[in-house]
Amino acid sequence: MTNPWTGEVGLRLDGKRHVAKLTLGALAELEAGLGTGTFIELVERFEAGRFSTRDVLMLIVAGLRGGGWEGTADDLLRVEIGGGPVEAARIAAELLARAFTVPEAG
Repeated sequence: MTNPWTGEVGLRLDGKRHVAKLTLGALAELEAGLGTGTFIELVERFEAGRFSTRDVLMLIVAGLRGGGWEGTADDLLRVEIGGGPVEAARIAAELLARAFTVPEAG
């Protein structure tokens, strides 16, 4: 079970459940990995639907590492993400949204 109040998002890798979240350390690692451009530009790409598969991969790796996973981007290339590429993009966008918004009480 994930906790949206702490920014957690659930996903499955090769059928095994994992928790991802963009901690401050994960965000710093993500920003360093962007090379060029800024984190804000990454957010803007997602908001405009102009993100790349590399953006999705980097966000998921950062989120997984923020959730305690010790793998790398190369490791993620060799696993099946439950729901495929569309679910991976949804998870990446949800990680961004949960990192910078407070969930609504419901």
